[in-house]
Amino acid sequence: MAGVQFNLLPDIKLQADKSRRMRDLVYSGAIAVSAIALAIFLIVLFSVDVVQKKQFNDAGKNLDATNAQLKSISNITQVITVNSQLQSLVSLHQNKHITSRIFTYLSQVTPSAVSIGKLDMDTGANAMNITGNADTQKTVNIFIDTLKLTTFKVSGSDTSHPAFTSVVESGFAINPNNVSYTLNLQFDPQLFANNLLDSNGNAQAPVLTVPKLTSTKAAIDDPTNTLFKAQTGGN
Repeated sequence: MAGVQFNLLPDIKLQADKSRRMRDLVYSGAIAVSAIALAIFLIVLFSVDVVQKKQFNDAGKNLDATNAQLKSISNITQVITVNSQLQSLVSLHQNKHITSRIFTYLSQVTPSAVSIGKLDMDTGANAMNITGNADTQKTVNIFIDTLKLTTFKVSGSDTSHPAFTSVVESGFAINPNNVSYTLNLQFDPQLFANNLLDSNGNAQAPVLTVPKLTSTKAAIDDPTNTLFKAQTGGN
């Protein structure tokens, strides 16, 4: 004979039991979440207050040990200074001026009847002072015009630039057999720059374009026709 069950609990009792079970479930979940949060907090606190402090202390000890080791090396200050200077050699080399190009330039722009007795060049001010002799004042004027009209290019694709931005005759004297002159020049700093590159990225020296006003030293194949001569007053 099958058993018969009768629910003798009133509905309000059933709802109270259901609410209690739900409350117990919520409390249990809240306790579990709080426990997890507390565990995470303790882990973070341990990491910050213990692990990181130990790492900082170890790094400080290693730094002190390395510093002491470096100080124990003899002449360490001189070694660091030399190393710093070696690192600056590249930039110093790129910024230095190749003043030896002046001999090539002058042979191209100086008329054959003009000699140079003294040359002063200031690469900081991009200035040059030339003193010398010529056969006539007309030749000196041709020399001045040649300097003013001379241009240069760094590479074939480059545009032309004036080589000498200012040419002024600051001194002139007529001697028995010749004339003496003094010229003050301003030149483009690229003429002597050490970091010029062509279109292919190769080191390149500027190439002058000289007007054909007269025969220059470079155009005459005569070893007796020297460019630089001792400055004299009348020979």
